[in-house]
Parts: sequence; structure tokens; C-alpha cells
Amino acid sequence: MKKYFVLAALLLSFCTLTFAGAKSFTVVFDKATTVGSVKLNPGEYKVKVDGTNAVFTNTSSYKSASTAVKVQTADKKFKDTAVDSSNTGAGDVVQAISVGGTTTKLDFSKQATATN
Repeated sequence: MKKYFVLAALLLSFCTLTFAGAKSFTVVFDKATTVGSVKLNPGEYKVKVDGTNAVFTNTSSYKSASTAVKVQTADKKFKDTAVDSSNTGAGDVVQAISVGGTTTKLDFSKQATATN
């Protein structure tokens, strides 16, 4: 009985670690938006960080695009997910995304991604 308990505890720990590394969040762009080196059409995107890249997957078409990102850690958790962008003649350009409920900030500025 003790062996089964230990096995179950190890399995639970492994599953927890597996899911902890695969976090993603959702953002919605209402117009054409440039993030890093990719241009995204309007829509809802699931965002996942994979090493030094952020992968944006459209939730309707399931098409993915990735771009370089610098992951930063803030001193305290962000209350909400917020997109820091500026409007240019060609559409919005995202500089950073603060991930709500975490201390993670994704920096897409040219200076930040050049150091990756």
C-alpha cells in the first residue's frame, strides 16, 4: 500500500511540473497588429512562451506565428493582462505585454529582443 501511495505522489508531482511549464494566456487584437517581427490579423490569440520566442496562435484558424521576446520579471504580480502598444500609420505595434496574475512581462521592443 505504501508503494502505491509513493507512486501516486510521484505521478502527481510530475503532472504538476509538466503543466506548470506550459502556461499560456489569451489576447485580443481588434485591428492589424505588429508584434516583434510578425504582423497579426485582428482576432483572439493564445500566447505561449517557448524559450526566447513568443508563439501566437489564432484561436479561430489555429495558424501560429512566433517572434523573439525578452521575458522580464516584475517585483509584484500584475492585476490584469495589459498590452502596451502604439498606433502607427500601418496599425498598432506592441512593445510589451504584462501577463495578469503573474510577475511576467513580455518585452517585444527592438532593443530588448536584440540582446537575446
